[in-house]
Amino acid sequence: MNQKIHAKKISVIAMLLISTQLSGCFPAIVGGAAAGGAMAADRRSSGIYVEDENIELKTLKRISQYMDKSSHINVTSYNRIVLLTGEVPNAGQQTQAETLTREIPNVRDIHNAITVGFTSSISDRSNDAYITTKVKARFLSENLFPANVVKVVTEASVVYLMGIVSEKEANDAVEIARTTEGVSKVVKVFEYNK
Repeated sequence: MNQKIHAKKISVIAMLLISTQLSGCFPAIVGGAAAGGAMAADRRSSGIYVEDENIELKTLKRISQYMDKSSHINVTSYNRIVLLTGEVPNAGQQTQAETLTREIPNVRDIHNAITVGFTSSISDRSNDAYITTKVKARFLSENLFPANVVKVVTEASVVYLMGIVSEKEANDAVEIARTTEGVSKVVKVFEYNK
């Protein structure tokens, strides 16, 4: 890859990661009104939003206590449905991660997408972050649904889509993600509005 393009890509990723960290702090500084507005946009109640954060933290803590240090596991909870992604050295670790997650209170369901194999590199993870950013940017530019209603998680160029959506929103989100450069596969982890 051209050195200038690679450096520019890394710079963009770094700026986007920093901005997401800063924007995550902003509602805490401003207060509940701002946080409530952001949470309402993604169709979870403020209580469920907080519960999802707690599920993620408790699961990561539990996994770090009992899992092999060579494992790389990400935990994403949306409406108390947990998505496990990452890599572990063997199938036993893959099963153990799910078992540990089931022990966390209030988890409704688990989608175990952990793969058995070598741990991803920093470069791989940067590329995944870049893909996530591109998909989210296209959600905004296409403007077919409120962009905050779909959570995007990327692991090994596979995009996982979570959220509480209509069937049309799901189809639009999948089409946008599927046609984004660098995406190898799209996996739906949606709940549908009734």
